[in-house]
Amino acid sequence: MGLGILEDRHLAHVPGTAYMGAGSAVLPGGFQVETAEADRLDPRIKYDTTGKKPVVLIPQPSDDPNDPLNWSLFKRDVITTVLCIVSIMAATLGPLLAANTVALAFFWQRTFTDIALLTGYHLLGVGVAGFIFVPSARVWGKRHLYILGTVLLIASSIWGGAAKSYKSLLWARIIQGVAITPFEALVNASIGDLYPVHMRGKRMAFTNFALFGGAFFTPVIVGKMTRDMSWRWPFYFVGIFSAIMLPFVFFLVPETAYRRRINTDLASTEDILLQDLPSARGSEDPVVVPRDGEADKGMDGKATVPAPVSFAKSLALFNGRKTDENLFKLLLRPIPLLFHPAIFWGMLTQGTLIGWTVMIGVVLGIVFMGPPLWFNEVKTGYMYTGAFIGAALGFILSGLLSDFSAKWMAKRNKGVYEPEFRLILVIPQTIIGAIGLFGFGFTSANIAEYGQYLPTFFFGMEVMGMVLGATASALYLVDAHRDLSVESFTCLLLFKNFFSFAMTWYAVNWIAAAGVWEVFKWIGIVQILVGLLSVPMYVFGKRNRSLMHRYEILKMTQLK
Repeated sequence: MGLGILEDRHLAHVPGTAYMGAGSAVLPGGFQVETAEADRLDPRIKYDTTGKKPVVLIPQPSDDPNDPLNWSLFKRDVITTVLCIVSIMAATLGPLLAANTVALAFFWQRTFTDIALLTGYHLLGVGVAGFIFVPSARVWGKRHLYILGTVLLIASSIWGGAAKSYKSLLWARIIQGVAITPFEALVNASIGDLYPVHMRGKRMAFTNFALFGGAFFTPVIVGKMTRDMSWRWPFYFVGIFSAIMLPFVFFLVPETAYRRRINTDLASTEDILLQDLPSARGSEDPVVVPRDGEADKGMDGKATVPAPVSFAKSLALFNGRKTDENLFKLLLRPIPLLFHPAIFWGMLTQGTLIGWTVMIGVVLGIVFMGPPLWFNEVKTGYMYTGAFIGAALGFILSGLLSDFSAKWMAKRNKGVYEPEFRLILVIPQTIIGAIGLFGFGFTSANIAEYGQYLPTFFFGMEVMGMVLGATASALYLVDAHRDLSVESFTCLLLFKNFFSFAMTWYAVNWIAAAGVWEVFKWIGIVQILVGLLSVPMYVFGKRNRSLMHRYEILKMTQLK
């Protein structure tokens, strides 16, 4: 048992488990990997030698210069930064109307529920589009979807600002949901394409802050903007800034998907060594996997290293298929994977806290704009300041803990890395998130006594927990089930958006009937129970990975 994780009894190597460094290890078959000292590095393995101690690169890069893992760290970080900036633009659309509930209800002569559904159907658009976009990403890569998403962001935002009727605005919101789908579903998967395991934590904390945290600054600005310029201008500004980012996406974000002969995220270190041993390949010459996944042959019939793709060619929307699998089967894959234990855990860990923010938005938009505070759009928007600060603190904490805890625990586990080490982030998520929910519910139910500042503080704690949970679930699924990362993020996206849609549909009536404290008391209890699910996932996670590898849901349903 490694640090409380039960060992598997069926497989010699469980996918996801890897040797990360900090010691020597004897692998099945008699292979020994030296990882502690620079002068004892195994020449068959590639390492990150920038730190005090060499770290085995997981996954192992090929020798192909077109492999994203071989690109300079600067280039990879530029790609991540551009995607995060556009993701912030996309994320602003979710709470874009949060501070304007009353104003829009009067403007369109609609009920509060109708206005809430402008956000609800937006989320529904995200969920439905996920079924289409993710299979496309599997087959042709992610670049064309990032560009398409940015173009749709521009068009739908201009449409929303110019809408002449409630129905027109509703359809603009739905198309905006379609536009943000590539960023919500694929950006975290791109981090898995671009970085080895020990570099993913900080970057994924950044992407989750962009996707989920940065949006909470939107109502702070929108409330003031609506008061001074009208509710239409927030839509126009999103369109303008998205248009500014379109050239950056087109010229600086090449295709990150790469077709490999062996999935070194899932293969054992022994498998990686075997594919590279001279005895295994019958030659001393390097075996290299070019861009399309099959080695090019030179004049002598031996494998050759492909030339780097030119910048002009890297601008193409497509550069070949990334899989030979059937598109229709890929379309259906997320449905059975909803019952995959790890993915189901991830959906609850990430999605519930995101859904609860919808409930908080309803309270801010209705309760605080009524007696005794009578907030206007500006003051309601300012209530999201605490949420933005909480998101920033969640980003900092998850960035500090994610990679550090994984390396520290791998060191204590004799150099063996287990993806379950990522679940440590759920501890602060559960504690902080639950305190935020209970505190917000109690103080909001007694705003005459506690005023607006304590609810704002507890809202920030809830969002801080949300960012921690989003980072933990994303990291775990990428590291533990890399081959299912795209589909798993689709499942997370579906649950998060359909669950949030349900919250917008029922929230107003639920709070009106039961009261703020009664609702949030039960929400807090549910969130604690969700957090406790991480205990069996940590203890039995390795056995679950083995079980899902031996009995693949997709093969059982004939979707693979």
